[in-house]
Amino acid sequence: MHVEDLLRLESLDLTLLWGDGPQLTREISGVTATDLEDPGRFLQHGELVLSGLVWWAPADDEAKAERFVAALNGAGAAALLAGEETHGGVPEVLVDACRRHGIAILSVPVHTSFRAVTDSVYLRQWGDLSRRPAAPYALPENVRAELSRLLADGTDPDTLLTRAVAHLGTPPAYVLSATGRTIARTPTAGPLSVRRAAEALTATTTLSVDPDASPYGQWHLHLPDPGEAPPRMLHEIAEVLAQHRRTRLRAETRSRAAASDLLALIDTPSNPAPAPLRRALQACGLADQGPYTVITVHGPADDDGALDALTEALRHLTGCGFAVGSLPTGEPGEATALIGARTPTATDTATDTATGTATGTATDTAADTIATLKNLWVTLQSRSANVPLHAGVSTPAATPQDLKGALTQARYALTAARSGKTPGTGHTPGARHTPGTRHTPGAGQAGGTGEAGAAEDPSPAARITAIEDLTTLDALLTGIPADVRTAFGIHALGPLADDTNPSYRMLLETLDVFLAHNGSWARTAEALHLHVNTVHYRIQRVEILTGRDLARLDHKLDLKAALLCR
Repeated sequence: MHVEDLLRLESLDLTLLWGDGPQLTREISGVTATDLEDPGRFLQHGELVLSGLVWWAPADDEAKAERFVAALNGAGAAALLAGEETHGGVPEVLVDACRRHGIAILSVPVHTSFRAVTDSVYLRQWGDLSRRPAAPYALPENVRAELSRLLADGTDPDTLLTRAVAHLGTPPAYVLSATGRTIARTPTAGPLSVRRAAEALTATTTLSVDPDASPYGQWHLHLPDPGEAPPRMLHEIAEVLAQHRRTRLRAETRSRAAASDLLALIDTPSNPAPAPLRRALQACGLADQGPYTVITVHGPADDDGALDALTEALRHLTGCGFAVGSLPTGEPGEATALIGARTPTATDTATDTATGTATGTATDTAADTIATLKNLWVTLQSRSANVPLHAGVSTPAATPQDLKGALTQARYALTAARSGKTPGTGHTPGARHTPGTRHTPGAGQAGGTGEAGAAEDPSPAARITAIEDLTTLDALLTGIPADVRTAFGIHALGPLADDTNPSYRMLLETLDVFLAHNGSWARTAEALHLHVNTVHYRIQRVEILTGRDLARLDHKLDLKAALLCR
């Protein structure tokens, strides 16, 4: 197969950005997908290179694109196929670099997956794995035949990985998830902590198993020391693992359908009847007795990104079952999970389905669940840094009949997380505050536990908020929809809500400082460098304009809430 043959495949809808006769008639020997800045080590002569261009950013200099294309040229790559999804197109500096090095470059539209390109090449040249001739392969024919049988038998990933590298002397090898969870390892590979495994994902000896998987659902093949194993052989092993992963995805799709049926029962105006709810729980592998925890996530609005992100996060929990699906009333990019005890017949081994069992034998408490998720959130978010990933977590629901209330809590907490305000501080991180306003140091930190919660998250763009974090008035208000908060602030403050009036802005500042100092005239005057009589006059003006009496506690709370809702 030659490069020009790809342009004739209407199903791929590829566009030639640069290339002429000599480049287009190059023969394709294989396909490699990579987002390494310098992929030369893993390329073989004649390979087609697929890249999503994650390694490049608009702020990068021309030299970065030059190094990438030089690596392709040095390895004898047949052509570069660049995805348009990451940057909305292919950068011109990359096209220029390909022109200088004589590498044909084709753009891959958003609606064409890398998997479709790979399948088109392999089906054209070699056919099914078990029927391909031995010549184009690095894996021995007997190994390929054995792996095909294991795939057909539905073997576990540990066995599949071990047999795939057995002819190499069974070196230490791992299959790792997007967040550093160990999916499989050979007997010679020692346990890896999640942190060490996450670091290994960026190693030059790590390959993506399925380039078309979402950032959260990706698997990675990692060999700490590949030794003399040809890079082509490692890519073929990764392809075998990708086939195994796709088989699991079919089971996961069925599981998510069962989970969505369960969530549809809960997300109704009235509590569901006990019998159908019990059957739906059992269909998801969950016990019909609590406690349960509900978590709702908002992330990528396309494909299954949010579902994959939530599923991957919950697989880090120990000894509990979970069901991940979509609510019938959920927004695009929203996924919801129910966490609870497993049914007595559920397996104690790890599974990778949407109604699954997390690895381990210990049972997480609700506090353990929240702490684990908060500690994991930064890593999970880093898998797709351009799309904020928010989550809301309920308090434990004691019985199935309490699940509707828990779902309401989780969605409220999600709204609080998406508001961008830090629970307990009443402000958006990085926002300008009214002069004179004082915040108590340490007040309102998530749960007061020191875990990596909302108040300590270094990235305000992504946040996980538990309902138990909403322990103050300002934290509670963050869960109210933004348009409702705005409307309340406007109506409660009356004319003072007009930001264009300098006089009203001055009165609002005085009111804010007055309430922050518990209604003390003297301390308010000191903080604003005013005479006490001036403070009295301004507060009287506030009372007249708002119709409130600031000698009354309830009226003070009304105006405090209105200020927090701005």
